[in-house]
Amino acid sequence: MLEKGLYEKLINFCLRNELNNNTEIESLEKALVNDQLSRILAAYVGERTKHRLDIMEDKRLPVSDRLDFVNNLLDKINSDGRESTSKEKIHINNPLDKISSKTEQNCDNIESPPKILLSAYPKNNENKKIDLTIRPDTSVAYSSLFTGSSNEPQFYYELQKEIQTSDQVDMLVSFIKWTGLRLIIKKLKEFTDNGGKLRVITTTYMGVTDIKAIEELAKLTNTEIKISYDTKNTRMHAKTYIFLRNTGYSTAYVGSSNLSGAAISSGLEWNLKITKIDMQDVFDKIDATFDSYWSSEAFESFSPDQLARLNKALKNESSINNSGNEYSFDFHPYPYQSKILEELRADRQLRGNYHNLVVSATGTGKTIISAFDYKQFVREHPDSSNRLLFIAHREEILKQSIACFRNVLKDPEFGNLYVGNYKPLSDEHLFMSIQTFESIRPDLQLDKHYYDFIIIDEFHHAAAKSYANLLNHFNPEIMLGLTATPERMDGRDILKYFNNHITSEIRLPEAIDQHLLCPFQYFGITDSVDLENIAWKKGSYDVSELENLYVKNSGARERAKLIIDAVREYSTDIDSMKALGFCVTKAHAKFMAHYFQESGIQSIALTSDSTHQERNDARKKLVFGQLPTAKAVSLQLGCHNGQKNHPLQ
Repeated sequence: MLEKGLYEKLINFCLRNELNNNTEIESLEKALVNDQLSRILAAYVGERTKHRLDIMEDKRLPVSDRLDFVNNLLDKINSDGRESTSKEKIHINNPLDKISSKTEQNCDNIESPPKILLSAYPKNNENKKIDLTIRPDTSVAYSSLFTGSSNEPQFYYELQKEIQTSDQVDMLVSFIKWTGLRLIIKKLKEFTDNGGKLRVITTTYMGVTDIKAIEELAKLTNTEIKISYDTKNTRMHAKTYIFLRNTGYSTAYVGSSNLSGAAISSGLEWNLKITKIDMQDVFDKIDATFDSYWSSEAFESFSPDQLARLNKALKNESSINNSGNEYSFDFHPYPYQSKILEELRADRQLRGNYHNLVVSATGTGKTIISAFDYKQFVREHPDSSNRLLFIAHREEILKQSIACFRNVLKDPEFGNLYVGNYKPLSDEHLFMSIQTFESIRPDLQLDKHYYDFIIIDEFHHAAAKSYANLLNHFNPEIMLGLTATPERMDGRDILKYFNNHITSEIRLPEAIDQHLLCPFQYFGITDSVDLENIAWKKGSYDVSELENLYVKNSGARERAKLIIDAVREYSTDIDSMKALGFCVTKAHAKFMAHYFQESGIQSIALTSDSTHQERNDARKKLVFGQLPTAKAVSLQLGCHNGQKNHPLQ
């Protein structure tokens, strides 16, 4: 009887007869294309040859008979389709040989044109709608290797499809993070709700496992969890995901990926996919080893009433104290930064372009690139004053930038701040806000060649009128623009200041692909708010109309509740969450902060009306876990990498 489920089976006359005669089965087939032909036909011949040899062994036929059989086969292969040179033929009695098609050909023979059976399911299944086309992107008959390459399917997408097409799923991982589990939890729920069996083995080793992940797994039906609490004697580092199918087309993944967001989505992880069809001995060993662990007393069955014990064990094991360590620069350029510096030198020395724009994704170190660029300029001009003007639009950015330059230049006294309450002792090396520039107008006091090197951070702002006096007056030897987003929504051109070209760039997708930045997971939340009737002005929605919709409209609280529900669903732990919420207006920020507070989640609204002290206090509380969320409107909090983990929009 043909089992329902996933296949990757070459259709011979025997299988065709079964498919034709079984009126209860619905199948999906595909033609065998030319580039697959050699591998699949060769594998089929090998499998049938082994089958015949196994029969000979069972019948205890002499070795000479088996050698004759193989040699006759090789003669036939080597004859290149011509008549075999050997007249002696071996025929092994086999039950399959007695089943013949109308043409009375051997049951094992392949029909023409050749086809592959992909799946078989009962017809008219009323319990659930089965999509016969769902299957892993990689073969379930031939083993393969996942290395995290961009031309491979993402690992967690493949896991989702393996889950959807399995009869039983076994997972063995050192730890389970909610960031990883949430990528596949919906498929696991569908799988177990439809009768699939799930078994999970994990540990409390190093306290890395998230309690929420275990809680969510324990809520699933047809699911069993076993945990090792003895991390001194049972330091399990194995990671494997086993997908058992009644059709025999079972698969297993063995490698480096624990069940965490980074490990199954974007990390530099290697995982070998093993199929039972072509590596049965290895697969059977994996399966048997999992069962031996499952039966071992070292792994204890988990139930929801043991949450307190698990939580205590994880805390005791935790070797990581989330103390909010401040970000510190490694003051040597990384290879990608060195490449940008080389492109800057080439643009100047080879092309004569001394006004240079660097497009670099946020977090890739634009400031440190500019500091090393300036350091090289100083080396090339040892007898010059090398006056520097660094322009930014926020005090926090200027403080971080001057600290960066001092470290790179190994000069703790380098530069002066000119922003807010800071007044410089000298104007030779200034880190100045654009607001201060417009207030004191140094362009009216200084010669246009006074500064040798001018750096303008967030240069996409330079299209604003406030930058006109700066750009129109000064003519430095080098002007360096830094931005992550050179394209403006209003279409205004900033490339005109750089001979209409970008000297070097590394965009966000490229930075993530190169593992320079942590990948983010984006979850879109469906709401009932209709923006169709909101006016569109100058590249964006009318802000006042959005405020009415998001704050004053009768559905505003319903929308806010959807956001709260999504935060609770996707966050590992509300108490350890560090989140920024981006709002459209001050009123919207205050409304959302108040609603979060009502819902038991500490939150604060920050706007341009907030004092410098309020911003600093909010940043510190956010960093050190005393404030889960901050709602901001066009505001720079000054959080470094790793200090926020949930951007909310």
